[in-house]
Amino acid sequence: MKKISILVPCYNEQENVVPMGKALTSMMQEKLADYEYEIIFIDNDSTDGTRALLRQMCLQDKKIKAIFNARNFGQFNSPYYGLSQTTGDCTVMLCCDFQDPVDLIPTFVQKWEEGAKIVAGIKTQSDENRMVRFLRTCYYKIIHRMSDVEQIEHFTGFGLYDKSFVKVLHDLKDPTPFLRGIVAELGFRRVNVPYRQARRRAGKTHNNWYSLFDAAMLSFTSYTKAGLRFATIGGAIISFVSVIVALFYVVYKLRHWGTFSAGLVPLIVGVFLFNGVQTFFIGFLGEYIMAINNRIMNRPLVIEEERINFDE
Repeated sequence: MKKISILVPCYNEQENVVPMGKALTSMMQEKLADYEYEIIFIDNDSTDGTRALLRQMCLQDKKIKAIFNARNFGQFNSPYYGLSQTTGDCTVMLCCDFQDPVDLIPTFVQKWEEGAKIVAGIKTQSDENRMVRFLRTCYYKIIHRMSDVEQIEHFTGFGLYDKSFVKVLHDLKDPTPFLRGIVAELGFRRVNVPYRQARRRAGKTHNNWYSLFDAAMLSFTSYTKAGLRFATIGGAIISFVSVIVALFYVVYKLRHWGTFSAGLVPLIVGVFLFNGVQTFFIGFLGEYIMAINNRIMNRPLVIEEERINFDE
């Protein structure tokens, strides 16, 4: 009998973990009864009552397992690490807030049985904030054009992964993994399944502008050369323009000596403009250097504090 692992990353989801556990258990018993299963919650150092509820759930049902991180290891490391700890013939990953529909899992399994190694849930519609969705769409369009690797638009990680792909993730040893890019990069046979993303069932989203920016920068530095090339070409253009402006100003100063103070204004404006552009490029290069630094340090993805129901 084949085994399905279901991974649920969570952080401060005390209002959702119990309903999610019940929904997944009911779905497996009613719609996928021919499969063995395990449900793994990986908690990223919640500060509310999430862990107490998970302990109770694990006590009541041995098929529900939990991994408690020693601290919050970020929005990318924790799910990635959780995937590498599953033992099923395939693993389904979904968020704990019910924005990823549980009812879509049987469809994922069907596609997997038909030969797909990865089944990716694609958000073709969403009930999230329209401005956020618009910005996400713009981001995907930009990164798609700039990257040498295919970027899957509106893919958040919700999907099914065959154990052969999970093994690759386990052996990859990437200290700063970006799962969405890895899924497209490694070339496993993939099927996309569209769905409508619902609103959170309860609680408050933990994504903010900083976390969205962090995700964008990680994908840029991991899968594009365009930033570096843009900085090189842009820097060359700015240097050329600066020389032209300097020569023009010297000529202007010699021919209009009496108006020196008045002519100084556009020069000052130009200096501040070019300095601002240079500062932007330096910051952009810093993002690449920071990504390189994180990989060189090669720190572990996650340090576990506790795991429950992994006795076997």
